[in-house]
Amino acid sequence: MAPPDSPRTVLAIGETMALVTPAAAEPVTDAEIFVVDAGGAESNVAAHLAALGHRAEWFSRLGDDALGRRVLAQLSRRGVDVSRVVLDPQHPTGLYVKDPGNGVVYYRRGSAASRLTDADADALDLDGVDLVHVSGITAAISASASCFLDRVIARARERRVPVSFDANHRAVLWEGPDAAASALFDLARRADIVFVGRDEAEVLWATATADDVRALLPDVPELVVKDGAIGATAFTSGGAMFEPALAVEVIEPVGAGDAFAGGYLAGWLTGQGVADRLRAGHERAARTLQTTKDFLDEGTHA
Repeated sequence: MAPPDSPRTVLAIGETMALVTPAAAEPVTDAEIFVVDAGGAESNVAAHLAALGHRAEWFSRLGDDALGRRVLAQLSRRGVDVSRVVLDPQHPTGLYVKDPGNGVVYYRRGSAASRLTDADADALDLDGVDLVHVSGITAAISASASCFLDRVIARARERRVPVSFDANHRAVLWEGPDAAASALFDLARRADIVFVGRDEAEVLWATATADDVRALLPDVPELVVKDGAIGATAFTSGGAMFEPALAVEVIEPVGAGDAFAGGYLAGWLTGQGVADRLRAGHERAARTLQTTKDFLDEGTHA
């Protein structure tokens, strides 16, 4: 892929919630100081791309409430274009809480983003968009949002806009493993770039290795299988390429996959080689692994 002559534009699409997390890496029950931040897989990717000098836009629905306006302001400060976002006066902004050492708790049922529909997809202007980035979370939050995601991918393919898809399997959002396995497989096979964790692929599709995932999705032009602290393997027309992960002290893993995708896609947009794209992904992931936040602002030390 040759380097572009001008900056490229990525449109990231999917729910962002208000994130509440202890300022230090300690359980919610013990913490006294908390941070309220923007947290969402797709907008995280957009923020990483913007930090790396790319044009990054994000679309979704937020509640027309204080948390929604806070999310918009935070993403805008990170260089993400939020002008497409719809503020919904009837449904709230979702919320989730990071409890270091104990996981994550979501309060998102009935959120504004869960009200996304085909009409929202049809209203999206894809002129000038070089890449659409989505994730499997959207398919899980409601039936209408799932239809919205299907329509977004269909429209992008009609317009020959490449689609990047991160499986982002969230078991708690699905009505059983079979529903998740089928839906996420269908979405993955329709994308041009796919990110999936080796562990989540094993849960979804009983694939034990990166090669097994490739055998299941042989026609995806670019498949990236992440294997946590071990590394990641990219399968492209040139074959398979493995790049080991960076050794870091992990404070909180949530958000690291989005950071990896942001770094990888930044390299893809500028025509870097596969090995360089993988290293860029690991470098961004390492930053996020060392903080309780989903995104570590530029100039901030972990």
